[in-house]
Amino acid sequence: RVFLRAINQYADMLNKKFLDQTNFELQLWNNYFHLAVAFLTQESLQLENFSSAKRTKILNKYGDMRRQIGFEIRDMWYNLGQHKIKFIPEMVGPILEMTLIPETELRKATIPIFFDMMQCEFHSTRSFQRFENEIITKLDHEVEGGRGDEQYKVLFDKILLEHCRKHKYLAKSGETFVKLVVRLMERLLDYRTIMHDENKENRMSCTVNVL
Repeated sequence: RVFLRAINQYADMLNKKFLDQTNFELQLWNNYFHLAVAFLTQESLQLENFSSAKRTKILNKYGDMRRQIGFEIRDMWYNLGQHKIKFIPEMVGPILEMTLIPETELRKATIPIFFDMMQCEFHSTRSFQRFENEIITKLDHEVEGGRGDEQYKVLFDKILLEHCRKHKYLAKSGETFVKLVVRLMERLLDYRTIMHDENKENRMSCTVNVL
């Protein structure tokens, strides 16, 4: 809780002193996002790994601090305005790590950041190729490391499709991208499940699907 308060004070200072065009400090903002995501993903805050009694005790005393800092990260991202493009594609990995935390409200609040990144890169270069490549690479790594689940896949699909379909220029390419990533996620989750299967043919079949 002490660290959370300190990070929030850091965030206030960034917004007040280091956000406008003349005083913008890329490294400080970069440090903020990496620090906040590291705080959110630390082992001691992953409540689903605790017994229900311990989880209830923590929630009653402190609330879910992951949700608190996650909403703060989301607000800080949107505060960046015209500076956002400077964080693409480098910030895709940390944001992905945050959205994969198995907390539904946190996921719903932060998955839309991906659409904002797509939109931002599209306005700058007329495509979102760098964002797409980065999320595919990082997703592979994260799912292999044990993160991600069926609920995440469904939310990712639903939220991003809704955003893309409302956008004049991203409707078609955005939908293609979302379907591609959801299919990849399906394959990766299948592969992870079957990795310990004794049946070599099943393992080979999943490997071929991922490739």
